Amino acid sequence: MLNPETARRITDAVDAAFDRQLEFTAELIRHPSLRAAEASAQDLMFAELESRGLSMDRWTLDGEALASHVGYGPSTVPFEDLTNVVGTYTPLAEKGRSLILNGHIDVVPTGPEETWERSPWDAAVKDGWMYGRGAGDMKAGLAANLFAFDAIRAAGLAPASTIHIQSVVEEECTGNGSLAALQRGYTADAVIIPEPEENMLVRANVGVIWFRVRVSGKPTHVREMASGFNAIDAAYTVMGALRELEATWNADKGSHPYFEDVDHPINVNIGMISGGDWPSSVPSWCEFDVRAALYPGISASDAWDEIQECLRTSGAGASVSAERTGFFSEGYVLEEGSDAEAVLASAHREVFGSALQSFTTPGYLDGRVFTLYAGIPALVYGPVSEAIHGFDERVDIESVRQVTKTIALFIADWCGVTEAA
Repeated sequence: MLNPETARRITDAVDAAFDRQLEFTAELIRHPSLRAAEASAQDLMFAELESRGLSMDRWTLDGEALASHVGYGPSTVPFEDLTNVVGTYTPLAEKGRSLILNGHIDVVPTGPEETWERSPWDAAVKDGWMYGRGAGDMKAGLAANLFAFDAIRAAGLAPASTIHIQSVVEEECTGNGSLAALQRGYTADAVIIPEPEENMLVRANVGVIWFRVRVSGKPTHVREMASGFNAIDAAYTVMGALRELEATWNADKGSHPYFEDVDHPINVNIGMISGGDWPSSVPSWCEFDVRAALYPGISASDAWDEIQECLRTSGAGASVSAERTGFFSEGYVLEEGSDAEAVLASAHREVFGSALQSFTTPGYLDGRVFTLYAGIPALVYGPVSEAIHGFDERVDIESVRQVTKTIALFIADWCGVTEAA
C-alpha cells in the first residue's frame, strides 16, 4: 500500500495535467476512428506514446495467425487496414509486478449525424460532460491510461516494473485486436481496461456471436404474388424463432453465477436488414445481421450449434442459411479474491472515499482475451458515461478525473515505484 504522501503527489500530478488530458481526449475524438479507418487516430496514439520515450511497436494484424486461435472472430474487412499500437516502459531493474494498460481506438458508426445535438466529432464540453462518438467508449479511457502513467513520472517517481500501453482495434466487432496483441507476446501480471463502467469493476460479462442469416424465396410479379414466396415475410418468421431461443436462454439465467439477478442478460439483436430487388417483385432474398449473447462457461461452438438448429427448425418454409461475420467469443468471470482486485479496491477507496463496487454486464469486453487465454486478471473499470453507441454519447468529466487518479495509484502500488533519478 502506498504511503499517504506518495499518493498525494500522484493525485496532485493528475490534477495538474488534467486540462491537457481533456485536450488530448478531445483530439482523439476528432479522429473518426471507425472500423478499418483507425489509422489517423493510431498515428496520434503512436506519436504520444513515442514522445514519452517508450519502446514502440506498430503492426498489421495477421489474419492467418488469428484464424488459428479459438478466440478468433471472422473479419469482413481487409486485415491490411487494421493496425495495433503498443508503447512499452521498461524499468532499469524489474522489481514489481508487470501491467498492461489496454484500450480500444475503434468506435461504432454514428447513425444519422443530423440527429445529434452537435457533430459527433466536435468533442464539445457542456455541463460537466464531454460529447462525441467514442467519448465514453472508450477514448476517455485510452487517455486516462496514458495520463495515469504520466502522473507517476510527473510526481518524481519511476515505475518498478514493465508496463505495456496498448491501443487496439476491432474491440467493437471481433476482439481480434487484443487477441493479436496477446499472440504477439504481450503478457503481464494484470490488465486494466478503462471501459465506461460507471466507476465500477466488471465481475462478469457475456460472450457474443455475430452472424448473418440469408432467407431465400421465389420471385414473381406482384400481380401473381400468391405463386411466389416472399423472402422478407419468411425472414420475420426466422426472427421469431430466434426470439424464442433468446427467451429460453434468458429463462436459464439462474443456472449461471452472477447473472441470476441481471434483467434480460441474453440479448439477440437484429442489427441490420436488407432484401429484395424491386418494389413490384416478390423478393427472392432477405438478409439480416444478428448479435447474440451467451453465458460464461458456454462455448461459442455449442451456442452456434444451438443457433443453427434454431434456424433449421424455424418453420419459415424457405431455405435459411447463416454465416459468422464477427465476434465468436465466450464470456468470462473475474474470480473474486485476486491481488489485482484488492489493489484496485484500495486505490478506488483512496480516491472516491467509498468501497469499490462490482457488477455483471450483458455487454462484450476484451477482458475475456486476457482472462480466458492467458490467465491474466483483467480489471475492466472506467468512468461514468451516457448514450454509448447512441446519439449524443458523452462521458462525465469529473468521473474521468477520479478514474485517472485511481489507475495512477494502482500503477504505483501494483508495479511499485522508486524515486526518479
